[in-house]
Amino acid sequence: MWKYYALLSAIFAAMTAILSKVGVKGINGNLATAIRTSVVLVLAWGIVLANNDFKSVKELSKYNLIFLVASGIATGLSWIFYFKALESGPVSKVAPIDKLSIVFVLIISFLFLKEPLDLKTVIGGCLIVGGTLILIL
Repeated sequence: MWKYYALLSAIFAAMTAILSKVGVKGINGNLATAIRTSVVLVLAWGIVLANNDFKSVKELSKYNLIFLVASGIATGLSWIFYFKALESGPVSKVAPIDKLSIVFVLIISFLFLKEPLDLKTVIGGCLIVGGTLILIL
């Protein structure tokens, strides 16, 4: 099932790039990020409440909270810089550079999470870098 969720994530990420580029036209990227974040906040809490998942909050450990807060900070910074890039750059070039995050994930997951890094993964990562360079140059 995770593959379907991942594919849906990619589809919505593509929609996000296009909608964000249109939405940021003529306004400050920080304001655009704040509006987008507010919508995500309401949507996420709405899903939690609708699914009665709030009761799980007592299961959160200090470890969970530290890393989720750090993840939130990273997400916020990512979105701020993404909108700043969209303010002046073409989405057809900003999005591929943004997707280099895949390569960074591969490297960081290997170094810190000790996930396997096989030849197929290395070749795929190199192809992503090569494809990004072709798209942006």
